[in-house]
Amino acid sequence: MTLTLTYALLGLAIMLEVAGTSLLAASQQFTRPLPTAGMALWYGLAFYLLSITVKVLPVGIVYAVWSGMGIVLIAALGWAVFRQPLDSWALLGLGLIIAGVVILNTLSGAVRH
Repeated sequence: MTLTLTYALLGLAIMLEVAGTSLLAASQQFTRPLPTAGMALWYGLAFYLLSITVKVLPVGIVYAVWSGMGIVLIAALGWAVFRQPLDSWALLGLGLIIAGVVILNTLSGAVRH
């Protein structure tokens, strides 16, 4: 599998995880069947795609990108959709997470380029 395809699958896995997490809130502690089923489906697909990416990239790098970008996207979604505020410290922290992901993928020798 090419590195480009691997990163595309990782990106899709991250998007599915973010969708699953959004539905987790909508499931209201698993009391609403449709959001709960959607959450389980998106999480399942996300983890399946994640399992494919670790065949090509180191698991620590994959997990760092997965968790870091998931945090940033969920925070952005919370701000845009659920009107959850982000103060300047939160924005700084999210910026540092993005910087860390970029450094891992562009400068680190732990990832094949």
